[in-house]
Amino acid sequence: MTLFAALIQEVQAEQSLPPPTPDPCAAQQYSAFDFWVGEWEVFRTGTETQVATSRIEKVSNGCAIRETWMPLRGSGGASLTTLDPQTGTWHQLWVGAQPGRVFFEGGPVAGAMVLTGYWGRTPEGEPNLVRMTYTAADDGSVRQHGQASADHGMTWSDSFDLTYRPKSG
Repeated sequence: MTLFAALIQEVQAEQSLPPPTPDPCAAQQYSAFDFWVGEWEVFRTGTETQVATSRIEKVSNGCAIRETWMPLRGSGGASLTTLDPQTGTWHQLWVGAQPGRVFFEGGPVAGAMVLTGYWGRTPEGEPNLVRMTYTAADDGSVRQHGQASADHGMTWSDSFDLTYRPKSG
């Protein structure tokens, strides 16, 4: 068989294939957290104190977002965030350098992504509720503001405040 005949046969075989199925996670609802996707340098908000780098990427055919957290000191961690299409709720699993994991859930609120979960315990032994609010800024950065509640969400106090800035060249 000549090279030309082989190419024609290959093209004919491709034409007989069924059309590709649409990406199941291409719908708009799956892009609500895409503003967090990127390569980042992470700073304490309002300072030039860098605390980490972070890689946020779409994975699993665009159905999930994976964070690889790389602090400048200490050990890293990773999260996997996805939308449950049945409930419209976003879920995040965080695994750090310590045993165990943390589950967060929530969704878009007024242009931000708000995720809440129990992380550790208060000094009194009560579950420590943590709320993380991710907000995209006009300059391309993303603020991650963490608040904690020892009274099941009745009152909140600031826990951490980070700004993800696009990684420079």
